[in-house]
Amino acid sequence: MSSAVTRRDFVTAALVAGAGLARAADALSGPHAVDAHTPATAGLEWRNRHPEMRYRRLGRTGFMISEIVCGGDPIAPDNNRHVEAAIDFGLNYLDTAPAYGDGKGEEGYSAVIQGSKRDRVFINTKISPFAGTRFTAYQKIFDGLSREEQVHILREANEDIARRQVTVPNYFGNYFTGQIRQVEMAAISNAIEKRYPQRIDRGTVYVETIVKSLEGSLSRLKTDHVDLMMCPHWAASPAEVLIPEIHEAFEKLRQQGKVRYLGVSAHNDPAHVLKAAMETGVYSVAMVAYNIMNHDYVAPAIEEAHRRSFGVIAMKTAQAIFNPDRSTTPLPERAALLHQLVPGDFSLHQKAYK
Repeated sequence: MSSAVTRRDFVTAALVAGAGLARAADALSGPHAVDAHTPATAGLEWRNRHPEMRYRRLGRTGFMISEIVCGGDPIAPDNNRHVEAAIDFGLNYLDTAPAYGDGKGEEGYSAVIQGSKRDRVFINTKISPFAGTRFTAYQKIFDGLSREEQVHILREANEDIARRQVTVPNYFGNYFTGQIRQVEMAAISNAIEKRYPQRIDRGTVYVETIVKSLEGSLSRLKTDHVDLMMCPHWAASPAEVLIPEIHEAFEKLRQQGKVRYLGVSAHNDPAHVLKAAMETGVYSVAMVAYNIMNHDYVAPAIEEAHRRSFGVIAMKTAQAIFNPDRSTTPLPERAALLHQLVPGDFSLHQKAYK
């Protein structure tokens, strides 16, 4: 990279580009409580340590990850040079998923991590086909139900959404077009699964989907393992992290050495998803929407994660300030609130992350 690029230039560019923030359970400032699920031999694992970057422990994984981490949605084989620049400044966590650019995101990272460079970073990928495959399977069951049964399912799904307050504006966030559909798909699938749990081939719909997706990701990344696998990708309810076949598939892949830890990502209902993931004893990390709008809803769950040494990565920290069409047009009331909370000569993106 050009020597004309300074660290301040890079940090400014990274914030504008929408990198995530590590809100790990433990910072470097001192020890915190560790729950019963933490391995007794757990230590700190450092990669690509840089004196000008701050790091946090990602819960019981022991990963010491940079406070700024790299989101993978816009990454591609022809759009990855900035990732190299970020790593030069101490960033060491790369996030991706098969859904990003229809696999191009993972392919874009593969060039960055080839050879010995793989040891510089922790890599997370997600199981993008999971929610859609699950909903499609239950949609077929729904279509075969009587009208009375369908009405009951839809009523139960709507009551569940209302009970969890998922669509309350400040909690919901409205980060992208189609977000509400994820909420509806999850709630309907949950209601059908509760009544008819054995009407799908759970081994195929769940276990095989996860294994096939992860192996495809490894192929595109050109690596033999990832440090973290998030399933579901786009979780929208706590019930989804309780599906035993997810835990079964993870354990199978873990024993094969293809993945080290299990996580979950959630734009929707982040507080309840995070709490449920902690209770399983199987999950170690959650990446959840967290920002100035949903703080009051999510902060208590993050505080519990802190106490239990459960890793948390914040996403949608800046997107909450902008229109859901991914434009750079801010929502006036939210921008005004952000300026009030974080005065000074910073961009809206920078203020949101601060």
